[in-house]
Amino acid sequence: MALKFTKITRINQRNLNAGDKLEEHGITFERLVNGDGRYKINIMVDGQRIHRVVGKESEGVTRIQAEELIAKLRTDARHGRLNLPKGRKLQFTFAEAAKKYLGKLEEEGGKDLVAKKYRLDMHVIPFFGSMVLNKICTFDIERYKKGRRESNAKPGTINRELSVISHLINKAIDWKWLDHKPCNIKRFKEDSGRIVYLTTEQISNVLEAAKADQCTYIYPFIVIGLGTSMRRMEILSIQIKNIDLDKRVIFIPHAKAGAREQPIPQYLADFLKGYIETAKPDQVWLFPSKHSESGHIMNVEKQFRRVIAAAGLNPKEVLRHTLRHTAITHLVQAGVDLPTVQRISGHKTLQMVVRYSHQNGEHIRSAMDALEQRYDLKQINKI
Repeated sequence: MALKFTKITRINQRNLNAGDKLEEHGITFERLVNGDGRYKINIMVDGQRIHRVVGKESEGVTRIQAEELIAKLRTDARHGRLNLPKGRKLQFTFAEAAKKYLGKLEEEGGKDLVAKKYRLDMHVIPFFGSMVLNKICTFDIERYKKGRRESNAKPGTINRELSVISHLINKAIDWKWLDHKPCNIKRFKEDSGRIVYLTTEQISNVLEAAKADQCTYIYPFIVIGLGTSMRRMEILSIQIKNIDLDKRVIFIPHAKAGAREQPIPQYLADFLKGYIETAKPDQVWLFPSKHSESGHIMNVEKQFRRVIAAAGLNPKEVLRHTLRHTAITHLVQAGVDLPTVQRISGHKTLQMVVRYSHQNGEHIRSAMDALEQRYDLKQINKI
């Protein structure tokens, strides 16, 4: 049966003064100082109070949407009660579920664990942590996306975080923590435009700036990134025991596409040899940190931006992932075949590597010049 509203009506809302509010059936409508109107809900569901901001009139939010959100929260709660196994009622908070999720993934040999943990700890858990897992709804996901966009996070970055949330929920269903998916997760459309990479001159400037920086680990971080195309967390989580200088490889146990051996050039092997020789006898990580729960450094963003600015480049355009783009692009431009580039970069598919072949036409022109040399041009010109 539809609820009957006598307080939150269009007439009353229009006549509401700034700072005043109307409350009815768990919905609050408040007139803001700037003239906008904001909807909130405050209800009890299964003995738990749920207080959410639904949104503003200027965002297209209406009272009907607030009603629909309340109905969905109650329906989801009822659905969960009816379908949980007998004698068992799981009420994990998101933070509790995330901890168990990472533990079980490690037991199963899950992929990309370091990056998943980083995204959960840095962004996802701070937002969803206290929420009960089976009561997270699509509205909560959209609020998370909006908040991350307002903090200037890029669509691709947010999509990686949404992927972790989606994977956690899917695994929770597999492990019988949930009986159904409580929310829909819609990812942003990513821009597949120009890939930013460094020229040889810019590489030299960045290395000089990194060498002069006060941070002792930013220079080796950049050297490794440019010499391998490894991802940020793959570099920061290198264990000394996994570096084989004779074979010139670094073993990556938790890479994005699965465990792999990362080839390295001779100059990097020589560089790492000197770096390892100065390490402490009991040192596990190449980039250790006493203050990190993981035991190794987790973030180099501030230091990296400082180096990029010192090199005369724009920190908003040249990001940490630019090191990976740079290594892959220069491999392609050097004429290395794409399957080999894929082997070095650790991409899941060859199609993901193909886009790098369009970043600069010089190597393509060289290929066409080689084709030209194979032809009898004098004969062709007679046509």
